[in-house]
Amino acid sequence: MNIENKPMTKSVDNLLLVNKPLFFSSSYLCSLLKKKLKGRFGRNVKVGHSGTLDPLASGLMIICTGKKTKILASVQGLDKEYVATIKVGATTPCYDGELAENRFYSTAHLTHSFIEKTINSFDGQRLQRPPIYSAIRKSGERLYNIARSGKSAQINPREIKIYSIKVTNINLPFISFVVSCSKGTYIRSLASDIGFALNSGAWLYKLTRTKIGNYNINKSFSFDRV
Repeated sequence: MNIENKPMTKSVDNLLLVNKPLFFSSSYLCSLLKKKLKGRFGRNVKVGHSGTLDPLASGLMIICTGKKTKILASVQGLDKEYVATIKVGATTPCYDGELAENRFYSTAHLTHSFIEKTINSFDGQRLQRPPIYSAIRKSGERLYNIARSGKSAQINPREIKIYSIKVTNINLPFISFVVSCSKGTYIRSLASDIGFALNSGAWLYKLTRTKIGNYNINKSFSFDRV
């Protein structure tokens, strides 16, 4: 599929590569764009995206407007690449920094070789349990609403695939890596699982999505330019 990443001019039918900033939810980003389009064209225009990024994550999103939204299904299943940094020695209830650290662990036993060997072992097909703080629906209710109400929910694991994962920097308590993975992979859950395997706890400190299929963040626009 050929994606032309051009600023919108006369047409409302566009497919854009957008670099999502921090603290914006994916849905909020789309709603802002929808408002801008209505102001420009004087009518409501459909806007959709190909895959959610959490507010504390940044990076590549494919956003479609107008008739181009019809092709979203064909790009939603593409593989993804992320650059991630985790913090070891603690955990948070949501697996990222949205909530404060609530449990703490020793990191005295961690060596560079043990860290690299452990993270490399996540390569391949595996079952992953999504985080309770996620937008997945359970009995018609979003999991994050269930979590915020203090209730618990049974979350079934999902089959995912890690095509490659490589440690790029270790500066304890921070560990950075690049991961290429299948649709449906939660990097927050991956961070938590890595912390468990390291026997040190971990949460996702920083995340940037760099690729969706063959489409690269290097070809994306910042939202203000769009």
